[in-house]
Amino acid sequence: MTETITAFDIAEHLETDADIRDFLRETASNGSPSDFIHALNTAARAKGMTEVAKQAGVSRASLYKSLAEDGNPRFETIAKIVEALGCKLVVS
Repeated sequence: MTETITAFDIAEHLETDADIRDFLRETASNGSPSDFIHALNTAARAKGMTEVAKQAGVSRASLYKSLAEDGNPRFETIAKIVEALGCKLVVS
């Protein structure tokens, strides 16, 4: 008997805007800045990279590059992506 193991991808489980918002809120509250960038990547994949890029006013390639593991997006880019995902950045 051969077992097949597949990687867990949280993006497959972020089905609604509320799911994405809760996921980003939790990561922003408890994760590092690099964790948050990774969470943005996951949320963008869940919503659709092409759609998020269009809403953020950046190219799809630029979005992938910004949110890559070795990416270093500018704050302006992060803010546009967060807004494209239907969220707001808030300081409390």
